[in-house]
Amino acid sequence: MDKTQIAIDLGRGALLMAIKLSFPILVAGLVVGAVISVLQAATQIQEQSINQVPKMFTVAAVIFLILPWLMTMLVDYTLDLVREMGTTLSRM
Repeated sequence: MDKTQIAIDLGRGALLMAIKLSFPILVAGLVVGAVISVLQAATQIQEQSINQVPKMFTVAAVIFLILPWLMTMLVDYTLDLVREMGTTLSRM
């Protein structure tokens, strides 16, 4: 395995981990934003702050609720990365 392929694999793994960790937070914000937008359209209230405040609280609540899972995923990824570092360096 050459150095370029190792760098590509490390980058791919980091991007996939970032997607996994951010997905629940982004989905929660998207769902709340869509619900608020539908309610705004139904009531014809077009104030932007009405949409932003619930999304901020929802994102904060989701982060608070899934923080143990986020930390577990990050620690596992970091440990796997450090373990792989030893085997990768020994092959070079």
